[in-house]
Amino acid sequence: MRNNALPAAGRLLPSLRCPLTSLMLTVVALVAAGCAGLSPGYETPTVTVSSFRTLPSQGALPAFEIGLRVINPNRVPLELQGVSYTVSLEGHELIKGVSSELPVIDAYGEGEFKLTAAANLFAGIRLITDLMSSDRDSFRYDLEAKLDIGSFRPTIRVRESGEISLRSAANR
Repeated sequence: MRNNALPAAGRLLPSLRCPLTSLMLTVVALVAAGCAGLSPGYETPTVTVSSFRTLPSQGALPAFEIGLRVINPNRVPLELQGVSYTVSLEGHELIKGVSSELPVIDAYGEGEFKLTAAANLFAGIRLITDLMSSDRDSFRYDLEAKLDIGSFRPTIRVRESGEISLRSAANR
């Protein structure tokens, strides 16, 4: 009886090993393909703010247009998947938005795109209240943007800060 039981168990093991071996080989091949796609010579693209302006408003809230310029120093095109961004004035998150309608930046190329967003009404009211309660000639702005360039690449983060002078704007 023992002789009959062992060969049956022995026949099951090869059939279990074959799918397990196939699964392991598939996983190793996928990991190797994924690592090959990370390309060791990949350089992080450069993103800068090229413009920031107010747009004619259709309602009570002002609208803004933010221009971003992307430089791709790599030998493969940069397919931007999405962007999220925030603009703060004097610490108040005045503008927040997202977009997935972005261009493909050619290999060793550069491109520019525009983002359109409306202001947050309550943050705007708080900002105006703060500005009216203090006597100042300038205020601080912060822009943060996060660009998604695909699942195997790190996101690109842009942070720009500065001061906008009310005095120089009034003299123009």
